[in-house]
Amino acid sequence: MITTIIFDIGNVLADFTWEEHYARFGYDAQMVERIAKATVKNPAWNEIDRGVMKEEDIIREFVASDPDIEEDIRKVLKNVETIVARNDYAIPWIQELKSKGYRTLYLSNFSEKAERECARALDFIPYMDGGILSYQEKVIKPMPEIYQLLIDRYDLVPEECVFMDDTPANLAGAEKFGIHTIHFRNQAQAIAELQKLGVNA
Repeated sequence: MITTIIFDIGNVLADFTWEEHYARFGYDAQMVERIAKATVKNPAWNEIDRGVMKEEDIIREFVASDPDIEEDIRKVLKNVETIVARNDYAIPWIQELKSKGYRTLYLSNFSEKAERECARALDFIPYMDGGILSYQEKVIKPMPEIYQLLIDRYDLVPEECVFMDDTPANLAGAEKFGIHTIHFRNQAQAIAELQKLGVNA
């Protein structure tokens, strides 16, 4: 029996809208992709979410990958308020699941900067029963430590949990602990898969 629904945030409860964010500065598609390659598609981006490096040190790594666009990199990252957009279904879905007796938690790779500047897009968090943002604990998915931390902190029985994430590697990490998983593509698909697990979604 499933008692706990665990949500990823990015591209599940909220969309990671970096393309739209970068385009707002007037860049064409080619330049948006170039900036993305230096930033969100750079392996160093994970270090933002892990919260172990200073923001300026990470930006220097981004710049080092493409020094000619340093000004552009700094411009788009100065304030990232519009890099995350909450999905309209997030709060009603959480409320519905909770009204049916399910516990709802979040488990997300997320930076302190994004939590601070994208607060309006994260207004579903107070409706949930808790969770973990990676930067707070200095670990990221799919590191085993982050799943174990969630299990321990909330006294979870892994076989009674289902975790939804858009990244297969993160799901594989949860499955090693015996947690049921759903590869999230859209809400309708996720609800159908929850129902197959016996969740009254």
